[in-house]
Amino acid sequence: MTILVVFFVSLVLYNKFNRTAENNTSRGNQQVIYQVATNLEYYIRSLTNVFSSVESQIQSGGELPIETLNERLNTIFHTREDLVTIGLFTETGQRMMSLPSTVMRSNTHLTSQNWFRSAVENPNHLSFSVPHVQNLFKEKYKWVVSLSKGIKLKTANGEVINAVLLVDANFKMIDDLSRSVKLGQKGYAYIIDDSAGNIIYHPQQQLIYAGLKYENVEQALKYTFGSYFDDSTGVDRLITIQTVNNVGWKIVGVSFMDEIVTTRKEISAFLLWLLFFVMAFVLLITLYMSAKISQPIKRLESSMQQVERGNFDIYIPIRRDDEVGRLSRRFNLMVNRIRELMNQNIHEQEAKRKSELEVLHSQIHPHFLYNTLNSVVRLAGTGKNEDVITMITSLSRFFRISISKGEHIITVADELEHVRNYLVIQKMRYKNKFEYDVIADDEALKCLTLKLVLQPLVENAIYHGIEPSADEGFITISARIIDGKLCLQVKDDGLGISEDRLCGLLTGPIRNLEEGSGIGLRNVHERIRLNYGEEYGLRIESEREEGTLVSVWLPCLPEGGETK
Repeated sequence: MTILVVFFVSLVLYNKFNRTAENNTSRGNQQVIYQVATNLEYYIRSLTNVFSSVESQIQSGGELPIETLNERLNTIFHTREDLVTIGLFTETGQRMMSLPSTVMRSNTHLTSQNWFRSAVENPNHLSFSVPHVQNLFKEKYKWVVSLSKGIKLKTANGEVINAVLLVDANFKMIDDLSRSVKLGQKGYAYIIDDSAGNIIYHPQQQLIYAGLKYENVEQALKYTFGSYFDDSTGVDRLITIQTVNNVGWKIVGVSFMDEIVTTRKEISAFLLWLLFFVMAFVLLITLYMSAKISQPIKRLESSMQQVERGNFDIYIPIRRDDEVGRLSRRFNLMVNRIRELMNQNIHEQEAKRKSELEVLHSQIHPHFLYNTLNSVVRLAGTGKNEDVITMITSLSRFFRISISKGEHIITVADELEHVRNYLVIQKMRYKNKFEYDVIADDEALKCLTLKLVLQPLVENAIYHGIEPSADEGFITISARIIDGKLCLQVKDDGLGISEDRLCGLLTGPIRNLEEGSGIGLRNVHERIRLNYGEEYGLRIESEREEGTLVSVWLPCLPEGGETK
């Protein structure tokens, strides 16, 4: 699979590199040709500005002395090294003025030359000629590009005549710009006329004129810019076109595809060697890794099979610190954690069942029922009928809330009502041995709580705090929401609890019944922790001869919300 992937990646890279090479060549050619076109446009624009300056000076020459006009034109002529000729001629070909002021040849056929005819046929339009040898003057035969324009001049007597203005620029500047183009090892650029397709410049101009070299100019004329492939000469070539806007010329870049093919061959050879070495390397690494990994993985697999069969008393020795070693270490931690959770689950289930049995026992509590009914009989015998009614009513309400249709979660309001009925009964039994007060926030009354969490706390406050005391006691029961948690508190001013008993009351061993076993407090504490988690439960504060404060911390669960 690795070899197939490497082969596929190599094929994709080969195609990608080929396309990239072609795109880079095309993009590079376009950038080079565009830069040449930009330079050529700038040069043509500068010649156009010079022509405009010359025309402006001549048009205003009627108001200047002839010496001043010649001086200004001579200044313009000598500021540019590429200027060959500045001439002004009548429509019939008579020279009106020229720079340099040398003798003209007599057989130049001036009026039949292309630049002259373009100016006469298109007056007020600046024309650019194809490169040619300027033969107007004796002993001066330079290769030039002629800028010509038909203009109107006003003579000294006010007569308007037609004239032709000529500015010749040395073609060497354009030749240098074009000759500097390098498109690969064999590539070149040439310039054609957009209108007729005449070749203005070609690095092999002599071969073109001799008919020994051919350029597909017709195809190039169809493009304003861009690239295309051409094989009309029998050789695959990439042609790049860019138009010189202000003169109507086109620069044609030619690069040869065999140079790109050479790049393809180099890429192919490189990828073949790369594929060979990668295959050999992958095979060696695969053999080594298989031998290195298979043994510990087999041991790990065997251990997993034993765990699958239910054997959790297993441990894998760690001999290495690689991926398999770390996996084995995590496996050992997982098995150990599963074993701990199984033991914890067993203990929690046992504790939960015991707590539920204790709750069921406290719901029936025959001893409390017997004492209450005995008190009712005594009150009835003494004729205290109103007290009898009060005690029996409180008892019925007490047991109604204790049963609560089998639900083990009730509202705080019902829990406070339950403990209030219990206090009414106990206060009558103990002949007003204590007073009590129930305080609750409205928001706390709407919250949910486990039932029968306050009654065991109040019972402990009466039996172990208030009853042994010689003074009358006071019990305060409150319900508040503190920091997003529900807090139920039972506070008494009885004898209190010694420090040594207080430390082990919720977690230590169960004491004998004569001293107060604390099983009621512990059952409430464990029920809360089993249902809501370790952060909830009872918090006990006590001081001898001062009293005891038991705080019940529960999650704040509004009535009607999620209670699961």
